[in-house]
Amino acid sequence: MKTLIFNGSPRVNGDTESLIHIVTQNLEGEYKLVNAYRCNISPCIDCRYCREHSGCAISDEMQQVYDYLLNCDNILIASPIYFSELTGKLLDVGSRLQTYFSARYFRKEESRLKPKKGAVILVGGGDGKVSRPYETACVLLHHMNCHEVHEVVFSHNTDKVPAVQDEQAVRGAKEIARFFAHRES
Repeated sequence: MKTLIFNGSPRVNGDTESLIHIVTQNLEGEYKLVNAYRCNISPCIDCRYCREHSGCAISDEMQQVYDYLLNCDNILIASPIYFSELTGKLLDVGSRLQTYFSARYFRKEESRLKPKKGAVILVGGGDGKVSRPYETACVLLHHMNCHEVHEVVFSHNTDKVPAVQDEQAVRGAKEIARFFAHRES
């Protein structure tokens, strides 16, 4: 089993990373972690290359992500909530999924990506809503061919209680690993 994890947090060992760590400790198989703040992935520049060609005109670390996406089984998107949305750097990485949108809507191709399971972890300090970033994450998961998405796991009081001490969020992170492991026979 292969899992692709997108980490949208700039903080090393912060709340988002602590919940990702719980998932990975309970995860079966291998995983690839893409840290939006530390990877060499540029945002989409709307060059429209992908409207007529498979892939992307920008040559950077996203090429490795595209390769992993072909055969991975699960995708986790984890992000702090900034102004009621996923972080900007994570959205930059997500914009590079435009090639899959273009394949479907412009090139009229079936997805080459195998069907996957998806999950979302969101953390925040307080006044932002979880619904908008979760909806955005689900759109990204859809374009990566996720057909089954786990309910959102969130820790929404991290200004007062670290996510790793949020019992509901910790249970949810462990449940994501179980959800990913369970396959229909």
